Amino acid sequence: MKLRHILLLIYGAVGLLYALYAYFFGATSHRGLFYNLGQGIVWPAVMFPALGKFIGGLIWVLVIAALVFFGSKGGRPKDRDR
Repeated sequence: MKLRHILLLIYGAVGLLYALYAYFFGATSHRGLFYNLGQGIVWPAVMFPALGKFIGGLIWVLVIAALVFFGSKGGRPKDRDR
């Protein structure tokens, strides 16, 4: 088994354990199991709020950069018939 597969299995196992803990004993135990499984997928961002804010800010920067570089060029189309 490759190292990448082992790391993914460990990440998934920690996420599943985190989701089960949160479902039964955590602050979000009043929420459903699938809500906690969703949080278990991104458990580092949930366990470390500063990391979650950093990831959110990074996503905003990437979206804005994509809009700037790949967005509309503005102006009227030059090949339009009059």
